[in-house]
Amino acid sequence: MVITNTSSNTFRIISLVPSQTELLVDLGLEDSIVGITKFCVHPLHLKKTKNIVGGTKNCNFEKIKSLNPTHILCNKEENTKEIVEQCQKIAIVHVSEIFTINDSLDLIETYGALFFRKTDASTLVQKINFKRNNFNAFIKEKPVLKVAYFIWRNPWMVAANNTYINHILELNKLDNIYKNKERYPEVEIKKIRTEGDPDLVFLSSEPYPFKEEHAFELGSRTHHAKTFFVDGELFSWHGSRLVKAFDYFQQLRERL
Repeated sequence: MVITNTSSNTFRIISLVPSQTELLVDLGLEDSIVGITKFCVHPLHLKKTKNIVGGTKNCNFEKIKSLNPTHILCNKEENTKEIVEQCQKIAIVHVSEIFTINDSLDLIETYGALFFRKTDASTLVQKINFKRNNFNAFIKEKPVLKVAYFIWRNPWMVAANNTYINHILELNKLDNIYKNKERYPEVEIKKIRTEGDPDLVFLSSEPYPFKEEHAFELGSRTHHAKTFFVDGELFSWHGSRLVKAFDYFQQLRERL
């Protein structure tokens, strides 16, 4: 990361990460955003007021260059190495790498320092920690349940170890049956009983649009698992979305 003496009203930021776009807005930096991806859907009005520079895996670099950004925000998981390298030829690039909530809080404080929003960042971190502490007290006496968290079909893919999602599952006292695998592996659902036979099967709302028939298909492969459609943004988005996440996790846990 490079910190410059740029005035707070002259930042021209392009965000290539949806959750980080939302974070910028919540830090009071909406007017400094000049470009976003087509997946930056929160807040919704940004898609009408900001320039769309592509997706998270493919970008229009000529368009990015034409916007004359001072900073381009990336994420190691969301964006490719090639995207980062191309962006580094255009402006200052900050690449986040988030595995835990503490990593997310560090990023909030980093943006606060970088973009002259330290007070806003500190307030946001305090809100998240307050929510987290309340949730930790709630979850403390809850039993551990085994879970499988699906993100894709055809092929079936899950969130496994070394992911932010797995960290969030652990926080919820949910033992990921695929934690012995890395990242987002393909799995054979016919083996789900022998590979852990979960108590719960979660179908994420993103990136795949799971339907009832998929829930039935997966549920029939287990002995007794309950299947739930869950809010993928609250399990996978870091940043200011955490303010909403812990209330959702408590409501979800009360349904299990």
